[in-house]
Amino acid sequence: MRFLDRLVGIPLCAMLTLWHRAVRLVAREHDAPVRRILFIKLAEQGSTVLAVSAIQRAIAMVGRANVYFMVFEENRFVLDLMDLIPPENVIAIRAEGWLGTFANTIAAVRRTRGLRIDAAVDLEFFARSSAALAYLSGAGRRIGFHGRGAEGPYRGNLMTHRLRYNPHLHTSETFRFMVDAIELDPTDLPAVPFAPAKTGAEPPPFRPASDELERVRRIVADAAGTESFRPLVLLNANCSDLIPLRAWPRDRYLVLARRLLASVPDLHIAFTGAPVEGPAAERLVQEIDSPRCFSLAGRTTLRELLVAFMHADVLVTNDSGPAHFASLTPIEVVALFGPEHPSLFGSRSPRSHILWAGLACSPCVSALNNRETPCRNNLCMQHIGVDAVHELVLRLLGEGARAGRSSKVGGAPQPERAVPLVQVTWPPVGEAIKR
Repeated sequence: MRFLDRLVGIPLCAMLTLWHRAVRLVAREHDAPVRRILFIKLAEQGSTVLAVSAIQRAIAMVGRANVYFMVFEENRFVLDLMDLIPPENVIAIRAEGWLGTFANTIAAVRRTRGLRIDAAVDLEFFARSSAALAYLSGAGRRIGFHGRGAEGPYRGNLMTHRLRYNPHLHTSETFRFMVDAIELDPTDLPAVPFAPAKTGAEPPPFRPASDELERVRRIVADAAGTESFRPLVLLNANCSDLIPLRAWPRDRYLVLARRLLASVPDLHIAFTGAPVEGPAAERLVQEIDSPRCFSLAGRTTLRELLVAFMHADVLVTNDSGPAHFASLTPIEVVALFGPEHPSLFGSRSPRSHILWAGLACSPCVSALNNRETPCRNNLCMQHIGVDAVHELVLRLLGEGARAGRSSKVGGAPQPERAVPLVQVTWPPVGEAIKR
């Protein structure tokens, strides 16, 4: 994706910039009132959850019927789950090979131009493709990040409201700030006369139908081989191919699963994942070799996976999409961070519990370096020991049991005395858990 964004995106943005300079009229583009707002966020489902406050702000400005969202078809499911934007206002681009995707993109651009969009908000940070789509949408106000000097990758000069990326703002605050910037005079930018809005509100809860709950309960029960599979811990041992360095070592998941099963006599553990990850998940289950461990990888759709979260107690996951869209459900989430900073990308749900080693070299991935890093040895993930995760999961299971769930939590082994990990919750606290 990054290779294509450079190969095609850089010359495209350069040509569109030259074209814009040639045809620009005397009247300023942003003079027209804003009646329709388009968001552009093509990839990464998890980040879409962090855009809740931005979407709500846009709805307050122009009304729900006048807010639109452009996304790849395979990533629209989170938008449908949150139900903030009317389904007919989601402009989905289907990936159907080179020619098919190009044709579908052209169709999406034609539709946005027909809608007479007034403001396009590019949530893709420094991607060239989204900058080009924002310009081609025909919007008179185009809000996005602009690289100045060596700060951020080149993406042309296609935005009317050229913002400076602030690496100290949480992503949810960044997205909200971009919508607030619609009303600013672009000649005053990048200076902004207000502090970032607080965005601690949770996303709207996912409410599956009763028949969905029963159908997915049946899927889990069949995979577990029993109707009594609670308490249930889900392990997501995979992460986005976009940043493979985010993966916690595979053997740590093996050790964690074995120790949890030994600590809680009635606990069940399920590995999750996409269909392509099914064989790898099955191998993990076989190595653990316990009748209380099974795989759900490839057995559910993404929507059904969220329903499965409703039937489970704790999710342990790498920093990836599930860590974010699990916040739409009541499940407790233990998210393991390394190459990216949790204060920027961590979920702000009170049920989110983040472990991060905070090494001197971490984080090494950011929007300003186009999320590329020369690192090939993710010590930041390797320094998250099993003891810390094991202790935290047992504590969450114990709290769940005291809240009414039946689990028999045994005594946890004493943690090793090693480099402390920071547990990040929301609101942030400085609690240290030993590895």
